[in-house]
Amino acid sequence: MDSSDAPAEAARSPWRSSIFRSVWTANLASNFGGLIQTVGAAWMMTALGASSQLIALVQTATVLPIMLLSLPAGALADSHDRRILMLIAQIFMLVVSVALAICAAFGVLTPWLLLGFTFLIGCGTSLKNPAWQASVGDMVPRPALPAAVAMNGMGFNIARSLGPAIGGVIVAALGAAAAFAINAVSYIGLIAVLARWKQPPSPKLLPPERLAEAIEAGLRYVAMSPNLRVVLIRAATFGVGASAIPALMPLIARDIVGGGALVYGLLLGAFGVGAVGGAFGRNRLRSRLSNENLVRSAGVALAVGAGVAAISPWAFVTIPALALAGAGWVLALSTFNVSVQLASPRWVVARTLSIYQMAIFGGMAAGSALFGWLTDTHGVAVSLLVAVGAQIAAVVLGFFLSLPDAEALDLDPLDRFREPETDVPIEPRSGPIVVTVEYRIAEDRLVAFLTAMSERRRIRRRDGAHGWRLLRDLGDRGLWVERYHVATWLDYVRHNTRRTRADLANIELLHALQDENEPIRVHRMIERQTGTLPWARGADARELAADDPTANA
Repeated sequence: MDSSDAPAEAARSPWRSSIFRSVWTANLASNFGGLIQTVGAAWMMTALGASSQLIALVQTATVLPIMLLSLPAGALADSHDRRILMLIAQIFMLVVSVALAICAAFGVLTPWLLLGFTFLIGCGTSLKNPAWQASVGDMVPRPALPAAVAMNGMGFNIARSLGPAIGGVIVAALGAAAAFAINAVSYIGLIAVLARWKQPPSPKLLPPERLAEAIEAGLRYVAMSPNLRVVLIRAATFGVGASAIPALMPLIARDIVGGGALVYGLLLGAFGVGAVGGAFGRNRLRSRLSNENLVRSAGVALAVGAGVAAISPWAFVTIPALALAGAGWVLALSTFNVSVQLASPRWVVARTLSIYQMAIFGGMAAGSALFGWLTDTHGVAVSLLVAVGAQIAAVVLGFFLSLPDAEALDLDPLDRFREPETDVPIEPRSGPIVVTVEYRIAEDRLVAFLTAMSERRRIRRRDGAHGWRLLRDLGDRGLWVERYHVATWLDYVRHNTRRTRADLANIELLHALQDENEPIRVHRMIERQTGTLPWARGADARELAADDPTANA
């Protein structure tokens, strides 16, 4: 490497951040505990004599809370202290895991009670994940973000490569209760790191959004962002087929390979080893392949792994096939995750990540239930072969909906807006606010203007504007008026502070199309009903009413 490239390489290394190193290490220990717990739960469900569908529902119970609760969790993570949210989630999961270990030790667990505990742990995960993933951008600079996301995936898959095998040994030697107890202990390290983490105070220029409004803003942003919509569709379809291998792994070990808890742990370990290899090789592959080709290759790898697992009764054949599938798994998920983070500005990143999690884990939850039912009715092999078909269909979808190249986007705040002074007294809650923007456009610039205003409409609506309209004055053919409204003055300020540097091209184009002799004119107005007292306070209102006997008419 040329010495001149060393500073750039260092800037892209997340390991330069001490808090990232500490949290990553503690999270690795927690991941080990979680995977040991997963082995214990799946194998205990098998030992309890549950049906194949109930065994597959262990994964559904893990990921269903993520699909149901991620969006509120993302809204909270964008509006409140992410460190506190992660602490609350970790302590909650610690308490639930202790209760699960006690119930297992006293022999009172039933299949449905085990699913209930698994669901509650999933609820804690759904609260933690958006805050944790969004916090990565607070721990490392933007150039290091793709590497940091890949390192997070690698950390999980290091645990996946060893944790299941360790879990299999623990379950075989000590029982599932010991696996649950070890998981409870694994939460303590991350709780300690988060408790010591002192974030520098960030100025809060605006009050936090209410939960319902924050959720609506996140959904609106994704709906009006074509890049994010494509990623979510691809992630959901990928998740359906990809869910079969982890969901049916206990049955692959028991019914196809003919092994016990140790073999199950080895198969999961092979999947994890492949995932670690995929994480290590991602940067090299990404330098040669586009995001789309990377995800297609990952889908093919998963399909091959599932196909071999469906027909091979030999562990020495199934193990490398599952390693290949694990590599495809982590390559696809890390690519989706990085694409979402780079296609989202910081003010909404936790919400877009939570919606992404809903898409990917929703697909996995649906796939787990589907393949569990297929296994009950047609057997494990048939279910895996159907998953192969679903994964191939997801690959084919990529020819019609290609993933965006989000690395080139600059979504840092534009930071040009300054709250204007108003002649009429105004408060943050005052509204509704109606805004009109007047343009003077020559006839030969109309096509370019209308094209630019189509993009302006998307940006306005994405950032919170309602009732957007473009009007042309019938008495003055060169006059065009853009009109929209927001609920309150605070919403108007929020709307304008959400502009990013990527939006600057549209702003500059509209200014270039404007008549050089006249400025663009902006009018900000507050809606008022007729027959009511004009906005005023205290003595001013009484004086106005006294001077104008018709004011209350």
